[in-house]
Amino acid sequence: MRALVTGVKGQLGHDVMNELAKRGYEGVGVDVEEMDITDAAAVDRVIKESHVDSVVHCAAWTAVDSAEDNVEICRKVNALGTENIAKVCKELDIPMIYFSTDYVFDGQGTRPWEPDDPVVEPLNVYGLTKYEGEQAVEKYLDKYYIVRIAWVFGVNGKNFIKTMLNLGKTHDTLTVVNDQVGTPTYTYDLSRLVVDMLEKEEYGKYHVTNEGGYISWYDFAKEIFRQAGMDVNVVPVSSDAYPAKAKRPANSRLEKKKLDEHGFDRLPTWQDALARYLKEIEY
Repeated sequence: MRALVTGVKGQLGHDVMNELAKRGYEGVGVDVEEMDITDAAAVDRVIKESHVDSVVHCAAWTAVDSAEDNVEICRKVNALGTENIAKVCKELDIPMIYFSTDYVFDGQGTRPWEPDDPVVEPLNVYGLTKYEGEQAVEKYLDKYYIVRIAWVFGVNGKNFIKTMLNLGKTHDTLTVVNDQVGTPTYTYDLSRLVVDMLEKEEYGKYHVTNEGGYISWYDFAKEIFRQAGMDVNVVPVSSDAYPAKAKRPANSRLEKKKLDEHGFDRLPTWQDALARYLKEIEY
């Protein structure tokens, strides 16, 4: 197996490359310097010259608040960039894995979102452009995985855990929202499932996060400090206390039983993932 992986400088792309190598497969890693996904000619040339048999598309505009002020560039990356890749994959008849997000849904209610639930009103520009990327994948390809993930953390990049640990060094009390509910996703665990997917042809839309039950960011913060052995008092507050430019979903619960139905292993619990992650970053 030889797979092209976009966005290798990010949390997920980095881990997918490592997992491919670990299993004896070849990963061709690119970031914006090697392949600007918004440039259709560059995408066509690089993918064809790489002689790969699949593409794992991890590159994305993920700055959620800044997307509200940069709609066109965000759309260029998340929608047009994805479409450029999908078109080449169609021409070469190779599968593509595209990572999407819980943000494609409107974030209402408490029922976990199913992979095949209709997407009606994404809450923000980021969610809308990621959904437009999904539409491009579905339009051009039959051999695809659309993998929706949430609350992502990994070694290679910024994330909620690193933010909490840094704040915990200088604050003995922190306020964290308790009215946004979901589950975290550790990119190390996700990358193992990604390679499992490349080994099979169970194409379609999937929801993937770590197991261990649904939690709020407040619950997550408390467990981070508990496992890190830091004495920080965490106080729950509503999202109104942190007005952000982009609206966040209250309900990020994702239903994952489709993984079982198609013979894929679920990810370990987020509590276990957090413990391994803290060890990995030597905290």
